[in-house]
Amino acid sequence: MCTDFTSLNKACPKDFYLLPCLGRLVDRSAGHEVFDFMNASRGYHQIKMLPEDEEKTTFMTEYDLYCWRVMPLGLKNAEAIYQRMVNAIFEPQIGRNMEIYADDMLVKSKMRGEHLKNFRETFARLRDSKMKLNLKNAHLR
Repeated sequence: MCTDFTSLNKACPKDFYLLPCLGRLVDRSAGHEVFDFMNASRGYHQIKMLPEDEEKTTFMTEYDLYCWRVMPLGLKNAEAIYQRMVNAIFEPQIGRNMEIYADDMLVKSKMRGEHLKNFRETFARLRDSKMKLNLKNAHLR
């Protein structure tokens, strides 16, 4: 389903929350021995729309009118909102044993022996926040 949010996007102020600098993420991963890559499943769709904003996403099909209950792709601030959310969820880990760029996640460990502990910490946060992963795109050791 492709929805044109041009009018809505024009009416919304830009959220200037920035994505992390990829070079910095790479630099902070130097010296780590073990890496696991994961990808959030349908990243933006894991964020529920505020009930008062659902009607702003209304679209029409040949059968009826519908609105999004989760954040759809195409909203101007979706990327910033998503990055802010994952940064808040994983804030204690970012830079230490995890890096995140949008829906891509890297769990990293300096020594093999600590990787299971780091992985458990990540999965506890995923579980607590009810975030889901796309296991087809995961590269786990």
